[in-house]
Amino acid sequence: MRHDRQEQELKFTRRTLLLSAGGVAVFGALAARLYTLQILQAERYRLMSDDNQFNFLLVPPSRGRILDRFGEPIAENRDSYRVLIVPEQAGDLEATLDRLGELVPISDRERDRILTSARRAPGFRPVTALEDLDWGAFSAVNLRAPDLAGVIPNVAEIRHYPSGPAFSHVIGYVQPPTEEDAGNDPLLRHPGFRIGRAGVEAAREDTLRGQAGSLKVEVNAFGRVIRELPDQSVPQTPGEDLRLTLDAGVQSFAYDRLTGESAAAVAMDVETGDLLALVSTPGFDPNLFVTGISHTAFQALQNDERRPLFNKALQGTYPPASTFKAVTGLAALEADLVNPTETVTCTGSIRVGDREFHCWRRGGHGRVNLREAVKTSCDVYFYEMAQRLGIDRIHDMALRFGLGPAPDIGIAGVRDGLVPNEQWKRARYGQGWSLGETLITAIGQGFLLASPLHLAVMTARLASGRAVTPRLYRDERAPLAPMIGIEPDHLELIHDGLRAVVHEPGGTSYYTLGGLGVDGVEMAGKTGSAQVFRITEAERAAGVRSQDDLPWRLRDHGMFVCYAPADRPRYAVATVVEHGGGGSRAAARPARDILRYMIENDPSRAGPFAARTSATREG
Repeated sequence: MRHDRQEQELKFTRRTLLLSAGGVAVFGALAARLYTLQILQAERYRLMSDDNQFNFLLVPPSRGRILDRFGEPIAENRDSYRVLIVPEQAGDLEATLDRLGELVPISDRERDRILTSARRAPGFRPVTALEDLDWGAFSAVNLRAPDLAGVIPNVAEIRHYPSGPAFSHVIGYVQPPTEEDAGNDPLLRHPGFRIGRAGVEAAREDTLRGQAGSLKVEVNAFGRVIRELPDQSVPQTPGEDLRLTLDAGVQSFAYDRLTGESAAAVAMDVETGDLLALVSTPGFDPNLFVTGISHTAFQALQNDERRPLFNKALQGTYPPASTFKAVTGLAALEADLVNPTETVTCTGSIRVGDREFHCWRRGGHGRVNLREAVKTSCDVYFYEMAQRLGIDRIHDMALRFGLGPAPDIGIAGVRDGLVPNEQWKRARYGQGWSLGETLITAIGQGFLLASPLHLAVMTARLASGRAVTPRLYRDERAPLAPMIGIEPDHLELIHDGLRAVVHEPGGTSYYTLGGLGVDGVEMAGKTGSAQVFRITEAERAAGVRSQDDLPWRLRDHGMFVCYAPADRPRYAVATVVEHGGGGSRAAARPARDILRYMIENDPSRAGPFAARTSATREG
């Protein structure tokens, strides 16, 4: 028995030693691990702890404002109350939306959008659930926010266009970036962030966007923000404000004046090339695109026959019609192919080869010299000049007056015009050029095309005699444009004819306008009617149908170009009224009214806007 007891004690001792050794080993391992964690890797885990306790939230920059020439906001920012949802914190997103819908109505379309956005985005990234809420709805969500997991009430900035549609085409609008736009840029993936989609907003995106910042926040175990630490944050850098040459007063007046028409107007300073107005009507409200335009509203814009989404001022191209006759007249004078006193007899038509070319006045104008031909817009006179000139001289003079290539004004979408010649036609159609095509080009018809912007540049160069170029941004220098190289006597002769168009009996706008309507100030101008529907010989023999008898889409485009003061040109205006039925009737009065508005509000004249403009005219 004693032997058995010793045997048991020995076993117990061995087991005790083994257990003790095991305990020491475990304790040693724990001690080593604690040493590693608390001493060797203390800094690493302190940082990880901080990461769990603190987060850095991306702070999007304020978008730079777009201002007119006097500092009046054209595009600015305003507060927008919105609700974000973090999908991985919300848990059951459908249930969260049900609870949120009890506070703020959520349509089926909005619900589908939220769910789709949440599926496509990483779970940790907030998605915009509701935007641009009123204060009552936003307050209700804030009150219940502690009970709504993953729901974050938020105040953000949103783009606002105070003038609505008046600047819609030239300024453009902002919208959320697409997946292709965003790439791996966290700023572009930030909920509610928007980028420029058209016009100045898109062209100067880099200037307007700014740089994102970051805000350090302390969060609880559920990821909710419990404290902000602005002292340890990186502030955002706002985008730069952008000042344009546009005058908000002129732009709004021109837009209102053309409301109801499918039209465009461009106003320029003939000395600097500053664009004071770039108007296309009808327009659209760019604020609708910022917050998300409905499918129904967008379809209505797309299906409107007056094309409100199309920028007619920069993208519409039309035959310049009789507004081009001044260029043809200058080409003949500069080539020494006509004496100013020489007359041509207009009987109402002229036969060239086997074709008859008609004047707009069926009975003809009788004997007219160049001045009278410009004043009365006699087609036959310019047919005669075309035969003397040939297409190449007309082509070259048109280019000198700014027609053809699109002027670079710093935004996308400006369309080229077209100044044809034989080389162009062979390249385009593989055919030679005919004399008849020269004749119709000389009166601004045929292949010749120009946008309202082209017409404004042409008019500014006619008025000033300088090769002025259009300018949209005030941050660019406007050096004095070089002389265009036209003999002053020749230019003065054309000026006299253009003044007579408005101020003398027989002028094509005399009975329509009778002048500018400003005491002591005369204007000069030229009408034009670009044919849309070709009149057949049978219709001509039976009597030309009135424009009013034609469907709207078949009526002629009306256009008018003008400048004032006639003796000291300062401002030029070009208007085009699509299917207006004739330049003198449709386009002359709006152009005259826009020009008068600018003259009356010029800082050199006493008027209600003199104080506003005189201090900011320079620069």
